[in-house]
Amino acid sequence: MKEFKVIEVKRSIFEDNAADAARLRETLREQKTFLLNLMSSPGAGKTSTLKRTISMLKEEMQIGVMEADIDSDVDAQSILETGAKAIQIHTGGMCHLDADMTRQGLLEFGTQDLDLVVLENVGNLVCPAEFDTGACKNAMILSVPEGHDKPLKYPLMFSVCDVVLINKTDVLPYFDFDMEKCRAYIQKRNPKARVIPISAKTGEGFDEWTDWLRRETADWTKGQ
Repeated sequence: MKEFKVIEVKRSIFEDNAADAARLRETLREQKTFLLNLMSSPGAGKTSTLKRTISMLKEEMQIGVMEADIDSDVDAQSILETGAKAIQIHTGGMCHLDADMTRQGLLEFGTQDLDLVVLENVGNLVCPAEFDTGACKNAMILSVPEGHDKPLKYPLMFSVCDVVLINKTDVLPYFDFDMEKCRAYIQKRNPKARVIPISAKTGEGFDEWTDWLRRETADWTKGQ
């Protein structure tokens, strides 16, 4: 029988990307720039959350946003209206960003004068969680209409995130969403994850969320 070589492509891709992501984090630390990878499903409220976040922090720090989408520049245009720096990244049909794609975006963007850069990843609860972008921290948004059972259905996404924002709390009375069950499911997947209920519409929870961002950004720039 003829012998043949089996190549573990997926494993190789992930290993190479992990090493590349680690190098990117070292570069960001040298530049004293904090990069946050923000993930969610489409329609969970990433852009509206970012707009309110920027309005609360723009007097304290220089902020930039990299918008990743399969196509269009709608979100980048929306962010520019806040006064923050923004760039649109088209993924060419890919449902996620990896470390090299993130690096290319950062090089084009320029981070020399930025304290905080947010990568608004492609709307998807599966692929973005599989690839380390080189970000300093990972955050994700789960919206109330999506249901409290999502941590059970998409375990990897919740296990890789440092903070989970539960958005659209203003519509809680209209949906069968159990906040305590959701917290328990998240803690089951990731005991270290910070869970913050918010409303991008009313501003509920944004003081806690922006305080978290301030601390993480300050700690990163200090090398902690």
